Amino acid sequence: MDTEHDHTHPSPRPLVLVTGANRGLGRAVATALAQRGYGVLVAARRSRDAEDACRDLRAARHWADPVVLDVTSQDSVTEAAEEVRRSHGRLDVLVNNAGILPEATAPDAAQPMDADLFRHTFDVNLFGAVRTTQAFLPLLRVSADARIVNVSSRMGSLTDQGDPRSPYHSMVLPAYQTSKAALNGVTVAMAKALRGDGIRVSSVCPGWVRTDLGGAANRAAAPTSAAEAAEVVADVVTGDLETGGFHDASGTIAW
Repeated sequence: MDTEHDHTHPSPRPLVLVTGANRGLGRAVATALAQRGYGVLVAARRSRDAEDACRDLRAARHWADPVVLDVTSQDSVTEAAEEVRRSHGRLDVLVNNAGILPEATAPDAAQPMDADLFRHTFDVNLFGAVRTTQAFLPLLRVSADARIVNVSSRMGSLTDQGDPRSPYHSMVLPAYQTSKAALNGVTVAMAKALRGDGIRVSSVCPGWVRTDLGGAANRAAAPTSAAEAAEVVADVVTGDLETGGFHDASGTIAW
């Protein structure tokens, strides 16, 4: 039996789980890592969406399994981690990709301070990554070379936000920007906390990407395709980088 494509057995390859992997950047990241030899756990909120993405990867002769995972639900995250433990017994890489940008399409987006918008954005972009990391940490500790990659944004760089010369300085998306700044802070804290376990933690900015995240205006204006951005994320996943860094296509980013 060809276990490389037998999905009833644990992946014989390094195993990566990508959240929000059924569309957009997450789907492109799953594809890029599968092309680099990873077994991919395609995580999505709905079973049908995860299975559809897996079907495409398998059609291209890649190893992929669906995982139902809603990063805003503790029960869902816990059940997903237990499913991976039963099926595979380990996880080598966690890519916290799931994210939202509701300010781009909210009807009251001109209102800079909206507590409900902040709460919703942080629940996905920050607490979703924390919930998922906490649940999968025991499986990452089993790996001989575990990594956590948090998909962030230069809009979360306080250095860029404070520099009038930066193209990101003029952007006003308060909930999204502060959620990514907080995620970067979590990256630093995780890197220090998990150094003794040998687990490397990084933040990555994939660039301004043409996806549905920011609505039709974003798709029209963004210069980077999902496939191009996915290679930036994949480079951080596979690169020999020091733990606790923030990276994009050009190299290391100032926090």
